[in-house]
Amino acid sequence: MRITCIGGGPAGLYFALLMKKQNPAHQVRVLERNKPGDTFGWGVVFSDQTLAGLREADPQTAEEILTAFNHWDDIDVHIQGRTMRSSGHGFCGIGRKKLLNILQARCEQLGVELVYEHDQPDDEGIEADLIIASDGLNSRIRSKYAATYQPDIDLRQCRFVWLGTEKRFEAFTFDFQKTEWGWFQAHAYQFDGTHSTFIVETPDSVWQAAGLDRMEKEQGIAFCEQLFAKVLDGHKLISNASHLRGSAQWIRFPRVVCRTWVHRREDGVPVVLMGDAAHTAHFSIGSGTKLAFEDAIALARDLGDAQGDLDRALEAYQASRSIEVLRIQNAARNSTEWFENIERHAQLPPEQFAYSLLTRSQRISHENLRLRDASYVGSYEAWLAERAGLPKQAVPPMFTPFRLRDLTLKNRVVVSPMAQYSCEDGVPGDHHLVHLGARAMGGAGLVFAEMTAPSADGRITPGCPGLYTDEQQAAWTRIVRYIHQHSSAKVAMQLGHAGAKGATRRAWEGIDQPLEQGAWPLVSASPQQYLDGVSAWSRAMTREDMDRTRDDFIAAARRAAAAGFDWLELHCAHGYLLSSFISPLTNQRTDDYGGSLQNRLRYPLEVFTALREVWPQERPMSVRISAHDWVEGGITPEDAVQVAAAFKAAGADLIDVSSGQVSKAEKPVYGRMWQTPFSESIRNRVGIATIAVGAISEADHVNSIIAAGRADLCAVARPHLANPAWTLHEAAKIGYVAGPGLDWPRPYLSGKGQLEKEYERQRAQAAQGSGLSALEQANRAMGV
Repeated sequence: MRITCIGGGPAGLYFALLMKKQNPAHQVRVLERNKPGDTFGWGVVFSDQTLAGLREADPQTAEEILTAFNHWDDIDVHIQGRTMRSSGHGFCGIGRKKLLNILQARCEQLGVELVYEHDQPDDEGIEADLIIASDGLNSRIRSKYAATYQPDIDLRQCRFVWLGTEKRFEAFTFDFQKTEWGWFQAHAYQFDGTHSTFIVETPDSVWQAAGLDRMEKEQGIAFCEQLFAKVLDGHKLISNASHLRGSAQWIRFPRVVCRTWVHRREDGVPVVLMGDAAHTAHFSIGSGTKLAFEDAIALARDLGDAQGDLDRALEAYQASRSIEVLRIQNAARNSTEWFENIERHAQLPPEQFAYSLLTRSQRISHENLRLRDASYVGSYEAWLAERAGLPKQAVPPMFTPFRLRDLTLKNRVVVSPMAQYSCEDGVPGDHHLVHLGARAMGGAGLVFAEMTAPSADGRITPGCPGLYTDEQQAAWTRIVRYIHQHSSAKVAMQLGHAGAKGATRRAWEGIDQPLEQGAWPLVSASPQQYLDGVSAWSRAMTREDMDRTRDDFIAAARRAAAAGFDWLELHCAHGYLLSSFISPLTNQRTDDYGGSLQNRLRYPLEVFTALREVWPQERPMSVRISAHDWVEGGITPEDAVQVAAAFKAAGADLIDVSSGQVSKAEKPVYGRMWQTPFSESIRNRVGIATIAVGAISEADHVNSIIAAGRADLCAVARPHLANPAWTLHEAAKIGYVAGPGLDWPRPYLSGKGQLEKEYERQRAQAAQGSGLSALEQANRAMGV
């Protein structure tokens, strides 16, 4: 093959040498616009797992890179005059110039043609069988064929400058400094025997407020030297970006995502994106160069496997790499947003701030961190336990107690309210006794009843429960009494009115489909059809409707208190009646209950205030909200902060933070713990306790969320449907067999030991069979 790589960065050079090594008959050349010794930036970072991939692809290059690496295991976090250290992270740093020199030398050794000082603006005039567009972040080829590649470029909020220093940091160091304008942070690490990288980052608004946008380059560097003087220990900061002037060296990070990575020219030659031209990942997770190398490895492998079938190789390349890159970019997005919101996290105690930093990407979890540094995690768990009122001992965060008003939950696990569609005339029967009773005995601290209607016309389906008759109240009293007698769990009632989403069939008969007979009139903030052309139309509530519905809620709350529920939640999410007032997608009213967010909140707050007055003062009340409608023009996470603050001012003790289900036009971004960032934002900006929901399925998830201060409780839904004793099983899985927050029902104690032994056996087998170090196990478990 004739192969031309446009751009002599890590992606182009490494792909070139791999292809020449694979088949010396290939004609491979690299076109680079700079001189051999020119480079910008300082050091780059790899994890130990990335190095393993390099060893497999080309041992000789890997050995030279390894010899030049500076290796460290520790991370230091400096904030508010404190330093927290965590070990066992296994990273390596190398100078970018040194790395390129190694790759250049290896290319020349293998016979790759390297053409320097060749500014190739695009692929025009290049005759080849395969063209690699490895021309970097500002790829001109990506721009030329944008219609094919369909790039999405998101310019992030922070400004950063890439500097160096002769101060040699013994650990990867994060230093946070608060100024009169806001927070600045430094990312520093040693990459050779004499120098360290020193990246300074701050939100664009802070950068401008500090006047850095008006400073010359030397003034900006002096500003950073003074700001970080303590951690620099008298050393100077250095810039090697001599081609930049003034504030131009401060840039905003562009997150690049391309829909496709392969363009076919008119002559049939494929032009393939690689490295930063195809995608970017924020420097805070150190993955840009990693992704470039892995792109090169993957395409070289796919070309070799395809045995000359270029189309098959390129199809395999894009299919495999796009998925892996998406995983990395999701983690990078989490990390980027964490650094963009330092003001929020800095309100945490320094110990929790450091933990939150270490787990910010959600790829490094609690148990993963324990594999890296068990001493650090044990010490941190003891600190958390003491803050929760326990003796100072290491307790998994999910098993620490939580107190609201006069109620104390034994642990942080919540059984989500999950519709069962199994009532007759709104009366919960034996199914609900078994369903809720089993989950209460399964170890959770709080069990929610499903959304329960305050009136017959407030039900979602004919199978949904109500709390508007004496018979219903008696049935709920029976269930609550059972839970209190046979478990240490607390039980919560969630009251909600279906609004325009009512009068539908049971889920297994056609979810969201209207009833064929027996339907009831629907009301909502404004007339709407939840499913266009399918659902029944609702009518806008009148003031009389609003008064009647409010009074129905009050009566239901009184019945819930009489039934013995420990906790009351008002459902204001998911497009149901009260949610329909809050979202601009479903509220087009022109009276005092429409228009501004303040007006749209008026009726939901009116209902909440009325309930708070009749609900016993010693018992908590929460509100479930949709923190994001996932539709343009709908509720945003910023709006959700205002919504939460309004309910807090009205007396809410906690916000149950969900999202979506307001409009069928929604386009949510799913993933592990995908709604937790909304909870974290509300908790730490509004100053109110929260419940996190959404794809929380392991003890590791719960421990990570609680430990990092992202929520106070975690609601687990589908895993509890599959396993009523989810909490007890997860405790055994992580080796927590006795201690606070964990109690087995006495009739089931004989099964406890067997379960614990089985999980202990599985853990031992996994550790022995892997043959990996603790760090390698940690990295493999999380895919990092």
